[in-house]
Amino acid sequence: MTVFALETSCDETSAAVVVDGEVRANVVASQIRLHAEYGGVVPELAAREHLRNLLPVSRAAFETARTEPSQVDLIAATRGPGLPTALLIGLKAAQAMAFALQRPFYGVHHHVAHLYSPWITGDPPRADFRSFEPHISLIVSGGHTLLVHVPRLLEHRLLGSTLDDAAGECFDKTGKLLGLPYPAGPVMDRLAENGNPEAYDFPRPLRDEPNDDFSFSGLKTAVRYYLRDHPELARDPKALPDLCASVQAAIVDVLVTKTVRAARRWGVKLVTASGGVVCNRALRSELQKACAAHGLRLRLAAPAFCTDNAAMIAVLASLQAQQGRPPTDLDAEIRPDWSLEESHA
Repeated sequence: MTVFALETSCDETSAAVVVDGEVRANVVASQIRLHAEYGGVVPELAAREHLRNLLPVSRAAFETARTEPSQVDLIAATRGPGLPTALLIGLKAAQAMAFALQRPFYGVHHHVAHLYSPWITGDPPRADFRSFEPHISLIVSGGHTLLVHVPRLLEHRLLGSTLDDAAGECFDKTGKLLGLPYPAGPVMDRLAENGNPEAYDFPRPLRDEPNDDFSFSGLKTAVRYYLRDHPELARDPKALPDLCASVQAAIVDVLVTKTVRAARRWGVKLVTASGGVVCNRALRSELQKACAAHGLRLRLAAPAFCTDNAAMIAVLASLQAQQGRPPTDLDAEIRPDWSLEESHA
């Protein structure tokens, strides 16, 4: 089965070609530099860039995969959640292509696609579900922090989510307080490498609460007040690595503790993690340590498939088709607020 997919949920335009589970092409055009000037994603600018990038990215995907559009068996695109104008561009382009080629179309839930991205491994990368087993999955990105129980293929149960700021959002907002450029998460990761994570004792919101929800707004506020009360730190370049390491340690501690605790409570032996924040080296390292300490196996999405990408969209659509899930209507509309509870993989 040859699948062509588009991903345009936020600020990255991506096209992918997946053949029998092998990722033959996964092309991504990022808009980070465009939005950095504004300190965050501007929806109108994102939509404009998607329109500009969609055809070049799609052509590059077909050329890289050495595949023609006529050879495609199935077409997919992200249907939601995401920015409405951004979603609209990818979804309608994919639907038009499916109509023109008379191929089935699948409108994919972005977060469900993240759930299956840790199963894309190897060189060349290939999705392989033969070793699939029940697990707890952490999805952590700029806009979402989710804990999900996945008992079997294409079935999932949302256990908890963010009540306010997501983990990635907390990285960016605290980074801005520290004077770092957008997106601050990767910059904090690099600076924290040379810092002391115990230099400053920042709070771990909800870490010890007996639930699976997350809340990071309190941590952001604590950093703001600490910098207000210690203004000299903002002028001390030697303090910056320690501040970054301490903020990062607080975020990672919460994510790891709640993920491992959920896995032990549900009696599973596998943990997976995906989403842009899973590129963070401290999070990957601490998850590995914690899982090993509790006898849990760990599957982390490869960095190329952590951030928004069309390969994971193609992989999920292919899996849905193989499992007999019906295609999506060609007149289906975007679902910007599509919750994981409402999705049926």
